[in-house]
Amino acid sequence: MAAINLPIIDISNPHDLSMGKAMLDAAAKYGFLYVASQSTEFSAQDVERAFGLSKDFFASPVEEKATCRITPSNRGWSGMHVETLDPEHQRTGDFKEGMNFGEFTAGKAPQPLPPSLSPHEATLDHFSTLCRKTCDQILTLLALGLEVDPTFFTTRHDPIHGPSGCTLRFLYYPSLTSPATASYKHDEDVRAGAHSDYGSITLLFQRPGQPGLEILTPEGEWAGVPVEPNQSSQGQGQGFAFPPILVNIGDLLSYWTDGLLKSTVHRVVFPLSEQRAENENEQNRYSIVYFCHPVNTTELVPVPSTIVDAHREERKESQDDKVGFGGGAGYLVPGKWALTASEHLQARLAATYTY
Repeated sequence: MAAINLPIIDISNPHDLSMGKAMLDAAAKYGFLYVASQSTEFSAQDVERAFGLSKDFFASPVEEKATCRITPSNRGWSGMHVETLDPEHQRTGDFKEGMNFGEFTAGKAPQPLPPSLSPHEATLDHFSTLCRKTCDQILTLLALGLEVDPTFFTTRHDPIHGPSGCTLRFLYYPSLTSPATASYKHDEDVRAGAHSDYGSITLLFQRPGQPGLEILTPEGEWAGVPVEPNQSSQGQGQGFAFPPILVNIGDLLSYWTDGLLKSTVHRVVFPLSEQRAENENEQNRYSIVYFCHPVNTTELVPVPSTIVDAHREERKESQDDKVGFGGGAGYLVPGKWALTASEHLQARLAATYTY
């Protein structure tokens, strides 16, 4: 299976129209792109500390993790097989554990933290803040690319207007010989089932040498996404402080643009290198995800973009112009009922978890 070659975007100047167009092109073609690590406010130390906290948490006793078990608020710890991202095709739940953090307020977590993380609340808040800043840069560039007010998206994601579904998430995928996975058939099961993300955009931080992410191409084939793309071939040079941040478009941003921006289906598999008899490259996989969502009360009415209008004309939608993602439903016609960000998120979560 060939790996897909995604562009690497420099977001250091969120008012750079050329970068806005490049980001729009990638979002419309692939639904995925990389952000150059040095063009963000993250340092290598920020990323290393966050992954260190993640490893410490997942290595802690089950009894401690269970004190913050996930609830319908989408905050807390989910154990192995609790989440099923592709219930239609998965025989069992996902081969992963997760820890979700809601939006921090005045430096404080909105939920009880387990013993391994409670002393590090400020570090978690700092990392989450940097994620939000990065998302604002990306959303500003996408607005420029769509030729709308540069603040169109960011104002609708501004916490000053109310709470949202923004979530920072630690993820742990055990290796093949882990007791949690050893008894299963890895040619049939996946670490995380095929799905599209629920929000506006997603940031994904990965570790070198821990592959597994695949995206579904328009041809209906799975393509691997490298953790570390060929930087020099895209004029980025070397010396990245950490692997580029992978960004993907979520359902809500696709909905907002009537499908112009692609909310691409993706999954996490057991890499072929781990499935070989010798298993020399076998290891646990860790990733950190930030799901960016609009303020809960945001109505998903059409983005006032002539580019989106032209796309709609090309699609020649029916008179109701009905659009739904992941089983959601709503209308993109002014004057009719508009789905809110919160309504869409709750519907998706209800179909994903068994509490």
